[in-house]
Amino acid sequence: MFEDENEIDPKELPIYKKGREIYEVVNQICQLIPDDDGPLGHVKSIMLEDAMMLTVKVVGATAGQLYDIKMEAAAIIRKAARNLMIQNHSLEMFGFEYVEYFQIVRNLLEEYRLLFIDWVSKFDRWNYVIDRWGLFNPPGVGPFDHDPDDDIPFNGFDEI
Repeated sequence: MFEDENEIDPKELPIYKKGREIYEVVNQICQLIPDDDGPLGHVKSIMLEDAMMLTVKVVGATAGQLYDIKMEAAAIIRKAARNLMIQNHSLEMFGFEYVEYFQIVRNLLEEYRLLFIDWVSKFDRWNYVIDRWGLFNPPGVGPFDHDPDDDIPFNGFDEI
């Protein structure tokens, strides 16, 4: 699948591996939540979804080449990790018996955060299209900047 030497298998990235580890721990904790507990069941589904995003979006960002696509995935990962970091409060509020186990997840998320910083720093800032919404442009590029690609004449396929 990864024939080009420049392509990266996302499953080999440290951030992916740590995300997988977090998912496995979250899943183990969620198995302690009784199936018949409605409020905790809802918290459980949110936690599992957020934990999955830590790997799914790494794969998506690795497959994409453009800076704005990678940054969008990174923003979703950050949101999921931050949501997951505070779920111990929801667990406690709804009477989960083993809230102290969630500290393991919080410790792993701190390790993940450090890997995340390193991962994002390696995004190619020169491989981009202007994000006209203005959220995910590389430093120095704005949503109203002129796109030099607009100056390239293109008359369809008449000249082929």
